[in-house]
Amino acid sequence: MRLNGKSALITGAASGIGRASALVFAAEGAKVVAVDLNESDGEQTVSEIRAQGGEAIFVRADVSKAEDCAKMIARAEEAFGRLNILFNNAGVLLSGDDDAIGTEEAVWDRTMAINLKSVYLGCKHGIPALRRAGGGSIINTASFVAMMGAATPQVAYTASKGGVVSLTRELAVVHAKENIRVNAICPGPLRTELLMKILDTEEKRRRRLIHIPMGRFGEPREVAGAALFLASDDSSFITGSALMVDGGITAAYVTPL
Repeated sequence: MRLNGKSALITGAASGIGRASALVFAAEGAKVVAVDLNESDGEQTVSEIRAQGGEAIFVRADVSKAEDCAKMIARAEEAFGRLNILFNNAGVLLSGDDDAIGTEEAVWDRTMAINLKSVYLGCKHGIPALRRAGGGSIINTASFVAMMGAATPQVAYTASKGGVVSLTRELAVVHAKENIRVNAICPGPLRTELLMKILDTEEKRRRRLIHIPMGRFGEPREVAGAALFLASDDSSFITGSALMVDGGITAAYVTPL
């Protein structure tokens, strides 16, 4: 198993990419700390892992708050002795995120707090734990819109995810000689509850699919597979990268018919 003997903390583990990654990591031998604000769904993730014979605990935390991030790291070390993998995955796309004129300051601030500040806080408190473990892997969830403008205005989300990629590169350089690797994943449009609520008609979904060369939405488990690669020793010489898991959307100038 690719993560046997390692412990992994995953934020946003109650749904989507976070839940899929928690299940995949556990199946590959990791002891999982599932972190989320949604206690019932987060506990469900843990129950599924345990039902499959894995080890996991749930920690309720608001990742935009320093004290909660410190708490989740401490719980990981208390429960499993050390922390080897930190997956800063939690994120939001808020209603009211529009262009610069239409986006309210509160929407901007909340988006930055959850999508970008949480990565900084996770690393601030998590890197000392990785040092104590002798090194490890940090994975940060960005987005394909970190590399290109979104067709539908969402300036706060896009800017926050661009910040995640830049922060990832800086941390990768700073900590490269400490056996700590830092990489980002940039998912394309996925078949998640979050996106499907936005694309709530067949017409809206077809219009989005036009831009994806593979002609379909990705699945959370496909991003989880990329996260597993970055968490494992298979990616031992990779740091500072932004791994595109986007069905080719950032590679396409004109989508093939």
